[in-house]
Amino acid sequence: MGRQKAHTPEEIVARLRQVEVLTGQGKSVAEAVRAIGVSEPTYYRWRAEFGGLKLDQVKRLKELERENARLRRAVSDLTLDKVILKEAAFGKILSPARRRAAVGHVRQRLGVSERRACAVLGQQRSTQRKALRGRNDEAALRADIVELAKRYGRYGYRRITALLRTQGWACNHKRVERIWRAEGLKVPLRQPKRGRLWLNDGSCVRLRPERANHVWAYDFVEDRTRDGRRFRMLNVVDEYTRECLAIRVGRKLGSTDVIDVLSDLFILRGTPGHIRSDNGPEFAATAVRDWIRGVRARSAFIEPGSPWENGYVESFNGKLRDELLNAEAFNTLAEAKVLIEQWRVHYNTVRPHSALGYRPPAPEVVMPGQPVPPDNPAPASSAPPSTAMLH
Repeated sequence: MGRQKAHTPEEIVARLRQVEVLTGQGKSVAEAVRAIGVSEPTYYRWRAEFGGLKLDQVKRLKELERENARLRRAVSDLTLDKVILKEAAFGKILSPARRRAAVGHVRQRLGVSERRACAVLGQQRSTQRKALRGRNDEAALRADIVELAKRYGRYGYRRITALLRTQGWACNHKRVERIWRAEGLKVPLRQPKRGRLWLNDGSCVRLRPERANHVWAYDFVEDRTRDGRRFRMLNVVDEYTRECLAIRVGRKLGSTDVIDVLSDLFILRGTPGHIRSDNGPEFAATAVRDWIRGVRARSAFIEPGSPWENGYVESFNGKLRDELLNAEAFNTLAEAKVLIEQWRVHYNTVRPHSALGYRPPAPEVVMPGQPVPPDNPAPASSAPPSTAMLH
């Protein structure tokens, strides 16, 4: 009998969260432990070591360990860096030319490599090796690029480069790309041809939300902070009530974050019948599918390349980008988390939703002048449903 594979900390925390969900559903601890496939002594040993932790906290601990290793390596180089800075601090180093002279002086006196001197003094090696030459035709080239982009809206910067060369410009695609990005130019997205899930008899396979907590949908959205760094948002929506259940924001989000978000929502709101998503690696991962199956929920994957089949969450993503992401410039990730959470609360409690009779999905109070909803309102599933294959 072969040796059993050791579990990673992320897998252990995920199974502990699974036991929490199962016990919240009324199962005993012994039944929940058997459901995750381990013995009770192993479960209690895991709980003593990892109890109370979430998946993002385990990831943070591993990141801190790697950071400590990097700090230990940096300490050994600290003395040499101090010597380099002291030797080069014979004047203010503000311009690339001054830094270039300082790098040459340090290399001559201390015998360090060019790579090390440039890294300590903040000088690019390409700048150190080649002096910049000013260009007098920058403004004219920028004007021609903008004019061609207006005339040929479907052309990218590579085709614009070819047109510029036919006009007599001696420029490569890298220079054109730099100006293209600085001007904020972008080729409009082309609408793909939409397919449908038709059966042989002409009918369409649909999974319609029939009540609250029947069908949830989730998807990822990306944006950038002011410094150009990318961050992701995991949006979870109840298709029947149109309520945004959660928005997880982070620089990197994967399958472990999906399990963590679902764990919190399952414990707080109960387990839904189905969870609809696309076929992205974070949702189609074996760990996520097994975890969802372990808490007695079902995954509903749309057909590949058919985002309109996940229409509820795609509509929510469009509102999020149009009303918040396109209007705000986030300085830091913490600022983005605060503003996005404020917008989520506003979306659920204040913002009128046309599919709900211009009422918010989860209003806290009835605003003055707002009509009181009837005792038996029309179900939200009367809106055009999205198509999805059930797996």
